[in-house]
Amino acid sequence: MSKKKATILATAGVAQDKAFGAVAPPIHLATTFAWADHTEKPAFDYARRLNPNRDQLISALSELEGAAGGTVTASGMASIDLCLNFVGPSDLVLAPHDCYGGTHRLLTAKSRRGLFEVEFVDFTDEAARAAAFARGPKLVFLETPSNPLMRITDLEACAALGREVGAMTVADNTFLSPILQNPLALGCDVVMHSTTKFISGHSDVIGGAILAKDPSLAEDLAWWANCTGNAGPAFDSWLTMRGLRTLELRVRQQQETAMRLADVLYADDRVSKVYYPGLPSHPGHSLAMQQQAGAGSMLSAELAEGCDVRAFLGALEVMTLAESLGGFETLICVPDSMTHAGMEENARREAGITPGLLRFSIGLEDGADLQSDLLRGLDAAARS
Repeated sequence: MSKKKATILATAGVAQDKAFGAVAPPIHLATTFAWADHTEKPAFDYARRLNPNRDQLISALSELEGAAGGTVTASGMASIDLCLNFVGPSDLVLAPHDCYGGTHRLLTAKSRRGLFEVEFVDFTDEAARAAAFARGPKLVFLETPSNPLMRITDLEACAALGREVGAMTVADNTFLSPILQNPLALGCDVVMHSTTKFISGHSDVIGGAILAKDPSLAEDLAWWANCTGNAGPAFDSWLTMRGLRTLELRVRQQQETAMRLADVLYADDRVSKVYYPGLPSHPGHSLAMQQQAGAGSMLSAELAEGCDVRAFLGALEVMTLAESLGGFETLICVPDSMTHAGMEENARREAGITPGLLRFSIGLEDGADLQSDLLRGLDAAARS
């Protein structure tokens, strides 16, 4: 039976407890499992390799993303790091020049140790993209919308270029979740998530997931997770599954409010730039509407000259100044000094990240209250 995403979310793991018939999935905290025969490995033998809660979560995510399988990791960064086991010292890795600061830091640090070569590319520039792929990369990381400037990368085009040169393409789908974008359907080999964000949705559990369309690649990812020991814990997987239930409802509501606030910011002369793919003025708007099922609830904005960031932040009463995203609460951060501080300053400026850039993760508060909070902040920023 082909199921809609809302049905997958509501039924994943339900009434599968063979011991007691529990409707809600139980938590399996066991580190090891009994063998009936020493010559026949059971489905579950040791929790680092496989655990029923991780298995349920990856099955649900695989169904949502159209994947053959994959593995749950300890964090989103652990999922990215897992992919680096597929490259060696002579291999080239491509990544977005404006990617998440933690991704940039990891790739830069490991390349400096000689584990591989990395090139940061503006994938929205066709000439730069073609030149980078012509170098024959082994691994290509894609992030769309990009963090924090919401640039839109053509996943189908990049996946096709990757196939031509024999590269594995990995798409970070954290910002949109499987509800609004499915990179595997657009030709990518692997899709990864920081499940800490929208998938769990409650800002109370760290986790990651990585999935592949090809069964053998999915098995390789799971093998490396077991080998390196970066698989996610059982309880964290159970919590993430609990949050997953409401993913579609949350994403749709948050997106609706984000569009409202993007319009408010765009119309205000105290804001010089708004980065939100849902706005027709966004350079990637048309492409986003082709490959996404919605614009999402992440947006960024640059205050106009003369407006003070510190005053803006100090006047807020509803939004919270904090890193991370995708939770039920609206968060605001200054990427230059927070989420992307691990990037060297010249790399931040080249990517377009400035001290006046603000990134918003829109939550589930009333839209009118959030709008009032924005205007309160802008009033304070303009007065200072």
